[in-house]
Amino acid sequence: MTMTVTKRAATGALIGLALGDALGFPTEFNDVPSILAKCGPWREMPLPTPAIVTDDTQMTLALGRGLRTATDRGVLRPEEMVEPVRQEFIAWNRSPENNRAPGNTCLRACELLERAHLPWQEASQIGSKGCGANMRVAPLGLVPGLSDEQRAGAAQLQAALTHGHPTALAASDLTAHAVRLLAQGAEPTGLVGLLRSYALENRSHYHERWLGDLWTRSQDPTPEHFITRGWDECLEVLERLRRALRVPSPETDPCLATGAGWIAEEALATGLLCFLLFVDEPLTALRRAACTSGDSDSIACLTGAFAGAHLGSEVWPRDWADRIEYQGELVTLGALWDA
Repeated sequence: MTMTVTKRAATGALIGLALGDALGFPTEFNDVPSILAKCGPWREMPLPTPAIVTDDTQMTLALGRGLRTATDRGVLRPEEMVEPVRQEFIAWNRSPENNRAPGNTCLRACELLERAHLPWQEASQIGSKGCGANMRVAPLGLVPGLSDEQRAGAAQLQAALTHGHPTALAASDLTAHAVRLLAQGAEPTGLVGLLRSYALENRSHYHERWLGDLWTRSQDPTPEHFITRGWDECLEVLERLRRALRVPSPETDPCLATGAGWIAEEALATGLLCFLLFVDEPLTALRRAACTSGDSDSIACLTGAFAGAHLGSEVWPRDWADRIEYQGELVTLGALWDA
């Protein structure tokens, strides 16, 4: 399957991610009745003015810049990727614009990443599987020319720089894989099955070349035991997603079916649920994701990445896309990867 030039999947995914983030920013930490009281009917939710994003989009751009630097130097390899991405995460952490309620795991890990003598594995928060691991991973589904091994290893590595829990790694790998499949034209109806097969296939594969001895910081007896724990939690949430799609309930808070999204595997599943409930209505999907009782901005940014990768950049209304914060940089990165 080749990506069609006209679709501009990378631009679509990045703009969609940022739009979801901006829609979900004002509704995060609110329950559904409070959101409805504040915003009116969820299907008519307007894009806020100004359309400000959160750390989710900021860190996606940081990862994107780091990957651009690494791939400009040649083949994407772990040793070439770690330093530019680490530097971008440190720069994000120090930026005055990092004032959008960022997650504590990211802040803690980025402070440790700044200690030059520490191997990055020492900075990684081995007990955290927060959605900060995969809210930002979409670029790895969009960078062209990567092998499956590069995409998977790099997705897990970028997660592990902050969130070292095996489920954070597996969920990031799955999220990047889902974005890639959709950008390449996979049918949304078969997506959950494809992701399940991918999880089963990779269930006991520890990417030592990319992760080094990260697993030794856990209580697991072997690297295989370590990573299998992560894939099994992802398989469990994919089963919840499959059940939710069997009897779709668009008016019900999606978090009730697949979780509130504060943790990586639930952010993936609930973001996918919102996308798959409204495959041909991307704005409705974003609004549904933003009107949830959980981590609304992270759920909606993943929903937007999936919808944009599937439908391309033309699907987002011009008056929305033009207003989004960091629009210039999102479009520049998208154009680079769409080319």
